[in-house]
Amino acid sequence: MVLLEFAMTPTAKGASFTPYVARILDVIDRSGVAYQLTPMGTILEGSFDEVMKVVGDCYRALEPDCPRIGMNLKMDYRAGNESRLKSKVDSVEKELGRKLRT
Repeated sequence: MVLLEFAMTPTAKGASFTPYVARILDVIDRSGVAYQLTPMGTILEGSFDEVMKVVGDCYRALEPDCPRIGMNLKMDYRAGNESRLKSKVDSVEKELGRKLRT
C-alpha cells in the first residue's frame, strides 16, 4: 500500500491557484482513490500504479493551459493492504495518550 503526498501548481499564474487546485481535486475525487486533502497538498492511498495514474492525470489536466508546472511529491510504501491514512495518526495519538488537532 502506498501513501503519496503531493502538491502540484502552475507557475506564473498569479497569486491564487484556487482554480487549478479545484481542477486537480476534481480529477482526484473522480478517480476513486482514497485521499485526504490538506491545506498544503493531498495524500493519496492505493497501489503504486493507482496513485501514480492519479498524479499523471492531474498533470494532464493542467498541461493544456499551464506552460510550467511545479510539483512536490513524497511517497511511503509498506507491504500489505491495510489502510494507513488514519491509522498512522491514531498510532501517534495512542502513544501520546491524547487526540491531536489534525
